[in-house]
Amino acid sequence: MNNWSHRVDCITLFAENLDATKIFYERVLGLGLVYEDENSAVFNFENLSINLLKTSAADELIAPAGVAGREAGSRFQFTISVDDVDAVCVELAELGVPLLNGPMDRPWGIRTASFIDPAGHIWEIAH
Repeated sequence: MNNWSHRVDCITLFAENLDATKIFYERVLGLGLVYEDENSAVFNFENLSINLLKTSAADELIAPAGVAGREAGSRFQFTISVDDVDAVCVELAELGVPLLNGPMDRPWGIRTASFIDPAGHIWEIAH
């Protein structure tokens, strides 16, 4: 493992409805599309790329493992640092994005709120 960079460059997320999920990332998260083909759409955060991949194309990528549907439940969440959780929650409401939870003060000293993208991935905003 000495040759590993220990840096994650890209996370691939599977999406049943690529078009709806892509629009969400553009409109709600304010990200610019950096690559697109018939099966995927890539967006860059400051330090990480998110590759949205049609679920139907994911089988080839991860075979022989299977792709779980969003109804199987969540096993992770992404966290975005923001200056004002409450203000971002107002912006999300204006965009028609319902909150999963929050805003709330957590016992470990941060304020958070969470929401779900159209593909079922959970995003948290935190300060």
